[in-house]
Amino acid sequence: MTSFYTSDNRSALDSLSDAQKIAFGPFVFQAARVLRDTGILDLLHDTGKAGLDAETISVKLDLPLYGVKVLADAGLSIGVLYLNNKNYSLTKTGHFIVTDKMTNVNMDFVNDVCYNGIFHLEEAVRTQRPAGLKVFGDWDTIYEGLSHLPEEVKESWFGFDHFYSDKAFEEVIPVLFKEEPGNILDVGGNTGKFSIRCASYSDTVRITILDHPGQLEMAENNIKKHGFEERIDTHPIDLLDHSKPYPKSYDIVWMSQFLDCFGGDDIVELLLKARNALSENGSIFILDTYWDRQRFEISSFCLNMTSLYFTVMANGTSRMYHSGEMIGYIERAGLQIVRQKDGIGLSHTLIECKK
Repeated sequence: MTSFYTSDNRSALDSLSDAQKIAFGPFVFQAARVLRDTGILDLLHDTGKAGLDAETISVKLDLPLYGVKVLADAGLSIGVLYLNNKNYSLTKTGHFIVTDKMTNVNMDFVNDVCYNGIFHLEEAVRTQRPAGLKVFGDWDTIYEGLSHLPEEVKESWFGFDHFYSDKAFEEVIPVLFKEEPGNILDVGGNTGKFSIRCASYSDTVRITILDHPGQLEMAENNIKKHGFEERIDTHPIDLLDHSKPYPKSYDIVWMSQFLDCFGGDDIVELLLKARNALSENGSIFILDTYWDRQRFEISSFCLNMTSLYFTVMANGTSRMYHSGEMIGYIERAGLQIVRQKDGIGLSHTLIECKK
């Protein structure tokens, strides 16, 4: 278990400084984003260590000099720029905002999907409803409205989701196919990316995707594009209607970045239905991220912040779990854990369960 959060050893001055950064947190984020999106960071990245003065930046990017000055000075204070004589130059942090894909995926997700809605966080906490989702539409969960979100929002949502899952899929698919499964039930299959990869990996496996009808429409389009209609089926279902069972007799039930989208009691019900869907010797594979199983403190930070997305935007009841909590839900569903592996992809853990 991580020990990142078991002491308070910062000085009073450092702690007070951190408190001010938190107080101005929205300004910090938006200053960095606008420095990126106006092209200022790109320009300084291309210029190199010598940097440029505000007047030159203004002319090259056709931006008002006033705006360049206030943004660049903010960039000094938030650590993305530094002064080289009278020129502004890019810091290492600024470099990562320009070049690091993970940073940009996270920034786009926060800005496009979460930023307006997070204002309603207190309401979401008190009501256990995704109070911020109303900035996009009148749905009970974001999953119901996912296919109807504005294109830019949808692109950032899927960009975030796929960035983390894609790296993990490369590692886990060979593990799943060691026993040569004949069929797989992909629960919460989203756009069908995982199922398509499985069909590409094996010429014989058959797959069924379970998800809300809106997601399945996107999945079906992707399946057709890849020519796997004969081996990948879809099964529409309201995943929170626990009176509706899953189809049965599957060698593998696959749940990737899925269970953390639900509250504890719903997780148990979903696992019970997964258990009933297994063939005699079948396995449930759970691929998820747990904040206590991260190698680096910043990974735990990102996961705990992502939990607030689930609170205010997704459904109001789910989160990035501590692994001990998830193991408790698995045991409540009458399942036995036979394998656990941490460090998959960027931050995932793979758990295999049997009846």
